[in-house]
Amino acid sequence: MSQNEPVSVIRNIGPASVDLFARAGIHSAEQVRELGPDATYRKLVTAGTRPHFIGYYALVMGLQGRPWNDCKGAEKEALRVRFDQIKNSTQAAPLAGIEKILDEIGVRAKK
Repeated sequence: MSQNEPVSVIRNIGPASVDLFARAGIHSAEQVRELGPDATYRKLVTAGTRPHFIGYYALVMGLQGRPWNDCKGAEKEALRVRFDQIKNSTQAAPLAGIEKILDEIGVRAKK
């Protein structure tokens, strides 16, 4: 496996997703493999990709060499928990920052 392989060589990652990965600073399949699915997906969401559960578990399955629709039952439920943690962790920080700024300029009512 070459470090120059595009991310699209990973199963379930199509050419349309390449730009999303590039926007997140991920330019090779090797980077995705080194980061793992959770860190990779966190970078995608942080870079502006809209969180979508199917996209997340398709990435997980793809890194295992499995088709995206192979995810079922307890495995899918466990991945949902991981996805929700990633989604919540990427959305919590910006919101806290916005709330802090609104408090500083006196827009929100004091508690």
